[in-house]
Amino acid sequence: MASLLVIDPGFLTTVQDLGRPGFQQYGVPVGGAMDTYSLRAGNRLVGNVDHLAALEITLRGPLLRANGEVVVAVTGAKLKAYKNGQRVPLWEAIHLRHGEELSFAEVERGARAYICVAGGIDVPLVMGSRSTFLRGSWGGFHGRVLRAQDVLPLVDITRERLATTVGSFALQKAQAVLPMAVTPIRVMLGPQNTMFLPATLESFCAGVYQIASEADRMGYRLAGEGLLGNGKADVISDGVAPGSIQVDGIGQPTIMLADRQTTGGYAKVATVIGVDLPLLGQMKPQDRLRFVAVDYDAALQALRQSEEALVGIPCRPVARRVFQVTLQGNKVHVEASEI
Repeated sequence: MASLLVIDPGFLTTVQDLGRPGFQQYGVPVGGAMDTYSLRAGNRLVGNVDHLAALEITLRGPLLRANGEVVVAVTGAKLKAYKNGQRVPLWEAIHLRHGEELSFAEVERGARAYICVAGGIDVPLVMGSRSTFLRGSWGGFHGRVLRAQDVLPLVDITRERLATTVGSFALQKAQAVLPMAVTPIRVMLGPQNTMFLPATLESFCAGVYQIASEADRMGYRLAGEGLLGNGKADVISDGVAPGSIQVDGIGQPTIMLADRQTTGGYAKVATVIGVDLPLLGQMKPQDRLRFVAVDYDAALQALRQSEEALVGIPCRPVARRVFQVTLQGNKVHVEASEI
């Protein structure tokens, strides 16, 4: 059986898939990848179905060694990836032969990248998912972040699949949207927006917020102008949807994310639309954002566009040529593919 040996685990690397929906009535968080778009795209690049387990990198990636024939694709945040010390492209299916190593520099833009492997990472299913839930210490690889000398089992692939997968890539327009200086995040107001003054809702959409240091897979606390309500911030506890923006008793908003609790008793002023949750997953403390209120039709249209982009993944090169050019006295090889 093929596997990946962890030589250096990176900063925070875990096994994640699309999570475990259907268990929230028992208090079990959905979890899963913070950037589901990049996970799904990476799985398609290596010939997997969308939900198979991959590695989620946070800020600094691991050093991995292939045991057997392995095909990987790195998606998500912008960072430099290397095979045996030689730069390799992101958003493309790469062949690792037995003994070859995959390494990374620190993330340059964004926060999380995904290493998707043809066949998927073969850790046990827990409630239908291979996602790691760190707060509960279960799922994934022994319920924890990766450590040096861990060996990740992989599902073996055939020679035919290897040959037909390597080289698959995603066009630039189909790659993940990454944060900017002030990132617009689209929301739908509610479900408890009527508990806030009209002037408060206006300032909520006009102001700029910064992600505070209290930010993890569960949620991001935001620093910025407080949100004043008509009365108490508490409500009868109800379900917490992905992207719910809760407002505590002192008016500070918190965006609830992948590992969020299943219910909560704070008023929720708005909810981030599903298409922009992957973008939030690429943000980190000190990043700034502003909220843009949209209606249901706009949210649905954004979802359609995102799904259409995924349909175009992967592309396959028809022919590839290698050119040698000289730039400022240095000879470099340039590969060009026809698609």
